[in-house]
Amino acid sequence: MPEWLVEDGIGETRAILVEGDRVLAAKLRWPGELHAGQQVTAKLTTKRGTRGTGTLADGREILLDRLPQSASEGASLSAVITRGAIAERGRLKLPAARPPEAVTAAADDAFSIGKKVHRFPAGLWEEVWAEASRGEIDFDGGSLLFSVTPAMTVVDVDGDLPPRELALRAARALGEALPRFDLGGSIGIDFPTLEAKADRKAVDSLLENVLADRPHERTAMNGFGLVQLVARLEGPSLLHRLASSRTGMAARMALRRAERVEGAGVTLLTVHPALKAKISDEWITELERRTGRPLRIETDPGLAIEAGAAQIVGHD
Repeated sequence: MPEWLVEDGIGETRAILVEGDRVLAAKLRWPGELHAGQQVTAKLTTKRGTRGTGTLADGREILLDRLPQSASEGASLSAVITRGAIAERGRLKLPAARPPEAVTAAADDAFSIGKKVHRFPAGLWEEVWAEASRGEIDFDGGSLLFSVTPAMTVVDVDGDLPPRELALRAARALGEALPRFDLGGSIGIDFPTLEAKADRKAVDSLLENVLADRPHERTAMNGFGLVQLVARLEGPSLLHRLASSRTGMAARMALRRAERVEGAGVTLLTVHPALKAKISDEWITELERRTGRPLRIETDPGLAIEAGAAQIVGHD
């Protein structure tokens, strides 16, 4: 049976749904973030009909929906976060929330029900992270190319197979990709053009099957091969985090590599200069506590942002 595993990292907590040696789904949470399902108390700052804004005790703002008629500005009210904040180019979408009575029962929280582990099985998180970093998932005969835009996530289907077969294989891969990237919201998929209506219906039917367990709405494929779907959005996907905070994601991944190397001596972490600036003293202290080794950071401007490397060297 698939099982959620949870790994407490430095600067982030990771969760993966594992079946055998395959990752079926992945989630990521950073400390201090408001996340879906979290209960908060807010002061109702503004109200326009059933919508408004609220302010938490720490000063953060949230968007409120489904407000009761009796709610008045200045009042304190309970709310449940339905979507975490999402950073986009040039703006930040505030967290969204609703009164508890207006929230439908959500799925179990992976971070609460998952099995806490010291380390994920080797290679599993690395594989998902690399796919999200590239924005690409390969399948037999083709690949899915993901591009995050402020309006939607666009998926381009690429490959050399006959159009019908390529589209069908891409549809299967898409069903696996969405939970692996924790991807929701508005998603546009550019399949190869299928002239025959029967071929388009075959792809629509397959999408219905592979997405059956994922709440969504979807258009039928049009004559140009375009499909748009809207899936439940609870927070930033791995793709969104890499698009808006690539250096922060890469810094956390570099620290994870440094934490996983074994041996006595000094941990030498070699990273792009931009990553060194992102690694806080608090993170360094935590890494040294976890490993029992001092950390030395060196920079190499020739390295890619994602290419931080860790090794054990002799004592200073």
